[in-house]
Amino acid sequence: MPSPAEPERRKSRRGLWISLATVLILVLAAAGGAVAFAPDRVRELLGQTTPANTWTPDPVASAAGVLSAATGTAPTSEQVKAALEDLRTHTDLGPSVSVSVVDVATGQSLYDAGSSHPAVPASTTKMATAAAVLATRGPDYRMTTTVVAGANDGEVVLVGGGDPTLTAGATGYYPGAGRLDQLAAQVKAALGGKSPTKLIYDTSLYSGSSIAEGWDDDAAVGPYGARATALAIDGARTSPKRPKNVDDLHAGQARSAQPDKAAALAFAKLLGVPASAVTPGTASAGAQQLGSVQSPRIENLVEIMLGESDNVVAEALARQVALAKGQPGSFAGAGTAIKQVLTELGVPTTGVVIKDGSGLSRLDRQPPAMQTALLAQAAGDQHPQLRSLFAGLPVGGWSGTLSDRNTTTAGSPEPGAGLVRAKTGTLTGVAAIAGIVVTKDGRLLAFSILADAVPTGTDTARERLDAMTNALAAL
Repeated sequence: MPSPAEPERRKSRRGLWISLATVLILVLAAAGGAVAFAPDRVRELLGQTTPANTWTPDPVASAAGVLSAATGTAPTSEQVKAALEDLRTHTDLGPSVSVSVVDVATGQSLYDAGSSHPAVPASTTKMATAAAVLATRGPDYRMTTTVVAGANDGEVVLVGGGDPTLTAGATGYYPGAGRLDQLAAQVKAALGGKSPTKLIYDTSLYSGSSIAEGWDDDAAVGPYGARATALAIDGARTSPKRPKNVDDLHAGQARSAQPDKAAALAFAKLLGVPASAVTPGTASAGAQQLGSVQSPRIENLVEIMLGESDNVVAEALARQVALAKGQPGSFAGAGTAIKQVLTELGVPTTGVVIKDGSGLSRLDRQPPAMQTALLAQAAGDQHPQLRSLFAGLPVGGWSGTLSDRNTTTAGSPEPGAGLVRAKTGTLTGVAAIAGIVVTKDGRLLAFSILADAVPTGTDTARERLDAMTNALAAL
């Protein structure tokens, strides 16, 4: 039986021959041989952009849309209905299947089957989290973990900055993460070789419950998620060791019951402070800073969150939206802030309920029309800071949680391989997918398919969803 909070579990498939170069060929071939996308647009869409300069914080005033060079003809509403209707009503998906398909270039709705229904979105929620944090913090922002002097002689305070990728040493779970061993070295140098005798850890950046309303009982203990705390190492994992392949990303990932305390104890060991001298508390205002380390850039964290469906990173990014908008660093504050940002971006939020940033909550609600509107905005030229959302979305038959989807059981590509770029979502009884797809004629469509009353196993339901995205790619 699957866990009630089972994420994107995938069947192992071998022999997949698609490479990034092949993905590029498929996109161009889908345009009937014409160059439907300028080369830079294709690289943008497929996440092959040259890394942005981080030395200038100046925002981009305007930029051409990802699809501005598209010349393909959009399919008609009748064609899309003919391609999807029988697939949507298959019994494997259950009685509640809500779908929206939109032509990105024009914003025209091409298929609407309950698109305004507030459905359970599962991990497709992460697209809203990604858009909101990119819009507020920007792609270059980094979370900072600091150490300051304590109020009494010999005390130091480790202040959590909300960075879940923080790690103890050189073999951390997340690439490019801030390291506690380097932070400890800074503190020792700042103290002139004098050893601290007490470590206080401050997690006051976050407030409220560390578990979201609507989470299943096992959601905070692994392998799929953890308590949301302002201080944690390796995503609250009890071991930083990464799995050998993408199929095992969510396997065996036990999480600490007290992520903040676990991180503090790891830091205390590096400082030579005994565990008995580690205690929670708060830093004094204006305390002398003794050292700091930073997280990877927000853009990189968004890619991790979307590609690996990382729930812990998602909750950290949602909290950053709350803090950026002056809301409390809580689940409720994050939900309020994300809805506010979506509205500011021109995305309709009627029926939207956001209880967390990851989609683990069964009380989350998002209509498919809201998701396709968000995707269309991200692909346009009004909000260039949202471009990183597309770089993070998995590619059918190639990467992330779509690495073995849009392919046959033998690993051969189906029509959507290389052309579907989407976020998946799975809970027991819920199967979802939302993203963009290039049609056979070279037109880009945004789609959202949310099935939240799946009667049997989600493996079969996912196959039905893939049949629908393949059908869109074949138009």
